Amino acid sequence: MPSIQANGIEIFHDETGPAGGEPLLLISGVGMQMTRYSDAFCAALADRGFRVIRMDNRDIGLSQGFDAAGIPDFKALVAERMAGRTPSAPYTLVDMADDAAGLIEALGLGPTHVVGSSMGGMIVQLMAIHHADKLRSVTSIMSTTGHGDLPQATPEAMAVLTGPRIDPFEDREAYLAQSVVSAGVIGSPGWPEDEALIRARAVADVERAYRPAGFARQYGAILATPDRRAALGGVDLPFLVIHGTDDPLVRVEGGRDTAASVPGAEMLEIPGMGHNIPAGLIPRITDAIARIAGRIPA
Repeated sequence: MPSIQANGIEIFHDETGPAGGEPLLLISGVGMQMTRYSDAFCAALADRGFRVIRMDNRDIGLSQGFDAAGIPDFKALVAERMAGRTPSAPYTLVDMADDAAGLIEALGLGPTHVVGSSMGGMIVQLMAIHHADKLRSVTSIMSTTGHGDLPQATPEAMAVLTGPRIDPFEDREAYLAQSVVSAGVIGSPGWPEDEALIRARAVADVERAYRPAGFARQYGAILATPDRRAALGGVDLPFLVIHGTDDPLVRVEGGRDTAASVPGAEMLEIPGMGHNIPAGLIPRITDAIARIAGRIPA
């Protein structure tokens, strides 16, 4: 699981599946390490013939950090956005899209299928806008266009994203309990997750890399990146949008807006799915990715 120089920074990644398979790059959401794409999810894609690459986004996991940039002033960022201006932040989602495109180039992958969830969906949208020559297909999962007039997250889901977090090194048990509650708030009511699994995943996250300041800067990058709708109108790639109708964090209208903005985009809405990829939906979601990538017939 090596690090490599891409777009001028160190990016950590790993691979699953046949070395000669069509490359498929997975890009994670805000504050999420690449391991949040489960081994089972990666194996399902590998079984469909893909060479699957996971990456840690900048500032998270084992990729290069930007601690010298400090923590963004979120009140100022929001005020600038509300005033119709583009806020300033340590970096934007465009920079993160450049990172992913740089990884494709550094690995010598050639045109690559890209899949992004939540913030990762925003990143793959920007890759389609700025790096179309490096892509074969695009799948945006539980994401949105950045259009400010769309329905917002429920208060409970927004509290999961932006509310105070318990430090796992000060009170491990309280941190794990908070993780269970948070997963229940934003997760999929049609496919509830086992509490033991949630706790084990939270422990694995902390033991691999605990970087709350990186989460803050990534969230700042979302706020500092303008609405993508107009630019998405020029995308000419196989493009799939997947969204749960029960997502309380990024509402399904965000997915619909994404699909409506990209000419010829396909939309898959899944009742009972929230803001995660539950194990029970892995076959359906990976089949849909394989179809848009041309690996299996429609």
